[in-house]
Amino acid sequence: MVSRLILVLGDQLSEGLAALKAADKARDVVVMAEVADEAGHVPHHPKKIALIFAAMRKFAAQLRNDGWDVRYAKLDDTGNAGSICGELLRRAEETGATEVIATEPGEWRLINALQHCPLKVRMLEDDRFIASHSEFDNWADGRKALRMEYFYRDMRRKTGLLMEGDKPVGGQWNYDHDNRKPAPDEVTHAPLWFEPDEETKEVLDLVEARFADNFGVLRPFGFATNREQALRALGHFVDHALPRFGDYQDAIQDRNRFLYHSLLSAYINIGLLDVLEVCQAVEKEYENGDVPINAAEGFIRQIIGWREYMRGIYFREGPEYPTRNVLKHSRTLPALYWGAETDMRCMAKAVEQTRDEAYAHHIQRLMVTGNFGLLAGIDPGALHEWYLSVYVDAFEWVEAPNTVGMSQFADGGLVASKPYVSSGNYINKMSDHCKVCAYSVTKKTGEGACPFNLLYWHFMDRHRERFEGNPRMAQMYRTFDRMDSDKRESVLNEAQGFLDRMDAGERV
Repeated sequence: MVSRLILVLGDQLSEGLAALKAADKARDVVVMAEVADEAGHVPHHPKKIALIFAAMRKFAAQLRNDGWDVRYAKLDDTGNAGSICGELLRRAEETGATEVIATEPGEWRLINALQHCPLKVRMLEDDRFIASHSEFDNWADGRKALRMEYFYRDMRRKTGLLMEGDKPVGGQWNYDHDNRKPAPDEVTHAPLWFEPDEETKEVLDLVEARFADNFGVLRPFGFATNREQALRALGHFVDHALPRFGDYQDAIQDRNRFLYHSLLSAYINIGLLDVLEVCQAVEKEYENGDVPINAAEGFIRQIIGWREYMRGIYFREGPEYPTRNVLKHSRTLPALYWGAETDMRCMAKAVEQTRDEAYAHHIQRLMVTGNFGLLAGIDPGALHEWYLSVYVDAFEWVEAPNTVGMSQFADGGLVASKPYVSSGNYINKMSDHCKVCAYSVTKKTGEGACPFNLLYWHFMDRHRERFEGNPRMAQMYRTFDRMDSDKRESVLNEAQGFLDRMDAGERV
């Protein structure tokens, strides 16, 4: 007699998953399913769908080899119910089980679906993270500002990563000031890609047939689809890219899409790699003297700092958080985000890379596509859905706070102390895009002026009441006020003209 159903989702591909740890291999049945509801609730990048389906199939095979009874539904199987709850009901009828053990999903939408599923669902907290919900809430309670830096220090103390007793290695918690070099002339690293095996090729054919209209190029496909490959990708990164990761983590290069980034986030987010094993591998390279402290600390901060902090914010703030829009931005997402031609080199290259790779690094997301969206007043909900759709590592618990909070300031400053807006000067400093752009980054007004230069002051002007008193922005308002009145008027009029042309569907 079957005791219970054990639900394993596509981003929960870890042997140590809470639901599996709570299960009885001898009596319980594992349920896994590729369903239309999850594959289509936003128009996911084909590479993202392929990665998850291929990794799910291989994880299911691994569980079977370990002695589990796994009931797996492929997307095109006859009888596939099309939803997670529907599949649970189908397997309950098939086995006679009346109870489900699930690990908490990383999205309020799916949590709600399980809570309203007409089966008894016992939901366990996902303990693959460093900080539990209660730990984050205890840290956040009573604080006037929830700044990541102080949370990150607690995570360092808890894990012992890069610590000497109670003190940070090297005497500093944060070496970010050393991690802002523009891209070097030559990049000597390339990510480790994997040739698809027959099972992955079968998934690619399925995705090609079912999701041909989704934004994104499916082939070539080279992501790791099982734990062994993910571990090899980790080893390749720490051996070949980590030493230079810190210096160039904020850089953007016109002809090199990956620089010294790890491309491990998708593998961590779907469960093929464990957070601590990744960070400990990086720490070991530092301890062995093979990488500098700024590289090791910068990488570890992104994982046990930002990643954990984003999850804490998402679950603390609740289901409505992704809908926040304190700046009341409402512009429709421009077609250039879906690949329409634009003369802005930085935007064109970021979107092209996103289309081809389902990947762009954090500065491309924050200071190019995100910066443009904020300056242009694009609806943050539309941007949230776009980021969730197009990136292989995007899951709502981590993507929504990064977009709604960090990138778009739509939460009113819960995550960021000021909006992440900049003129073209920042992009010129950190990339070589501007050298080959149709616009001139040095022109502030007139024909050929960089749109980021125009839109920066347009943003500052329309949100003056909110931000003029922000100590980190007051100097820029003083700069704006010192401009000749005719110049100010010209900047604002040209910015509005740019937005009008973009809204009309013209090439900008």
